Amino acid sequence: MEIVEELVRCRPCGYVMKESELNGGVCPACGLPHNVFEPYRERVSANRLFILSLDIHPIAIHLSQTFVGLIPLLILFHYVFPGYKETMVHSVIDFSIFMLPLSLVISTISGIIDGLTRFKTLRTPLLVSKIYYSVAIMFFSFMQWFTYTPGQYDYLTLGLSFLSLFCAVKLGLMGKKLLDVILPGTYQIRKKKKAKPITRPVVPIPKSEDLDD
Repeated sequence: MEIVEELVRCRPCGYVMKESELNGGVCPACGLPHNVFEPYRERVSANRLFILSLDIHPIAIHLSQTFVGLIPLLILFHYVFPGYKETMVHSVIDFSIFMLPLSLVISTISGIIDGLTRFKTLRTPLLVSKIYYSVAIMFFSFMQWFTYTPGQYDYLTLGLSFLSLFCAVKLGLMGKKLLDVILPGTYQIRKKKKAKPITRPVVPIPKSEDLDD
């Protein structure tokens, strides 16, 4: 019989771990003491958790980000130092221009799978914006692929590389916001404590006969 271990979550940062691994220590993510942890119950199916644990989309994103950052940097380097390591620099630029669209296709497919697994929809405002920028960066990268000449990098190639880089930065900033999403699981809204009514002492009203005395 499989023993299901209890999970705990750090209230300040949302880090989830096994209770046995905490063992009176500190949060591995933010370093706060163990008393900030609370019991946590997983609300996501095992299949969804398995897909998310593969980290396919983050790995694919890092691959495409490498190419999208290298291309404009090395083209500028080629302009400033045209004769330095020319064969090597040109080879890296050509390879990056060739691989960028392919890596973006993989990133887009993995992003769709990741979005559907996490949120069960792609129609949230943030995901729709990411789709628009994904389409734009793929368009610029394929245009760059079809228009450039190996060894000759004109201003069109450089411009398209910067447009791709701009889209990549926007996608990265939107992805950063998704890191703060508490998932898997749900956020438990704490009920606000009702303010106690202010009670004032009752002062008895003196009777008329008391006033006459």
